[in-house]
Amino acid sequence: MEKIKKVTLDEIHHSLGAKMIPFAGYDMPVRYSSDMEEHKTVRENVGVFDVSHMGEFIVEGPNALDLIQKVSSNDAAKLKIGQAQYTCFPNLEGGVVDDFLVYKMEEERYMLVVNASNIDKDWAWIQQHNTVNAKLENISDEISLFAIQGPNTIKAIQSLTSTSLKDIPFYHFEIGSFAGVDDVIISATGYTGEPGFELYVKNADAKKIWNAIFDSGSQLDIKPIGLGARDTLRLEMGYCLYGHELSDTTSPLEAGLGWITKFTKDFINHEALKKQKEAGIKRKLVGFKLLERGIPRADYSIVNAEGEVIGKVTSGSQSPSMGIGIGLGYVDIEYAKPGTEIGIEVRKKRISAKIEKLPLLKK
Repeated sequence: MEKIKKVTLDEIHHSLGAKMIPFAGYDMPVRYSSDMEEHKTVRENVGVFDVSHMGEFIVEGPNALDLIQKVSSNDAAKLKIGQAQYTCFPNLEGGVVDDFLVYKMEEERYMLVVNASNIDKDWAWIQQHNTVNAKLENISDEISLFAIQGPNTIKAIQSLTSTSLKDIPFYHFEIGSFAGVDDVIISATGYTGEPGFELYVKNADAKKIWNAIFDSGSQLDIKPIGLGARDTLRLEMGYCLYGHELSDTTSPLEAGLGWITKFTKDFINHEALKKQKEAGIKRKLVGFKLLERGIPRADYSIVNAEGEVIGKVTSGSQSPSMGIGIGLGYVDIEYAKPGTEIGIEVRKKRISAKIEKLPLLKK
């Protein structure tokens, strides 16, 4: 059995009373207080996630962009230094190896940020397809990653850096000094639907930076947030989670990721995906809200008015912001239009639901 890894701040999480669970090969904090309280902290104030389990790869050299263009569905040629881009690795069967971020660090140097559960798989994939001899380095075990999210983020942490946080546009980043530590990547990214920043720091500096964030944000009642709230926050926004909405057998087009699938360039399996686009997809990822009491869960059947199975739930929960059951799932394309009434089979009982345009949480 594979040994569970610990993040650098494991002791701090234990001291804060976190409930720890094995997740993607790491012992991770799932909650410190309650999922409901932590969710509301991020929506209304500011919270901090330790997401150091994520993976980071450096791709550099004169052929770095060629390799990224080959393995990535999005067009990384459009990136300027200081920009990040959401994209995915298409596989050879029409599915997705992983979804990830590309950061353009320098003219011939990029950082890829991949999902924790897929670090080894992604690393093998990119090495396998590195026929252009780009220089690759897996720095996942050297980097800690904190996501500070919520409407009061800038108020909480601006005093820790001379970098003007309000001047970093969404999906852009700066490299600067933070809490007296040099070379911190300050990135205006996150997966909650709230304003915020992700900080990439060396493990040796992780404790200092974590403590500084909480000292700086103490007057705002800043709180640590676990993976439980991270999941409900992204679900309200309709954001995909690998292993649920995305997998080796789900097409990026079916998952609503046509916007990161650019047929203006060649990439792995682009011809098959282009044919799928031209022919039209047969199923589609949708968001839905329950019209009755109940909580949808992954793998519950989605049915039509006649009770015929037309799809499957991929993620579901009670929405802390709306107080109703919500979810994401794949349905046959003829049922994918917003406003369509569907049923979710919850323990052999059909619960009424309606397909909604994403995000599920309207602000």
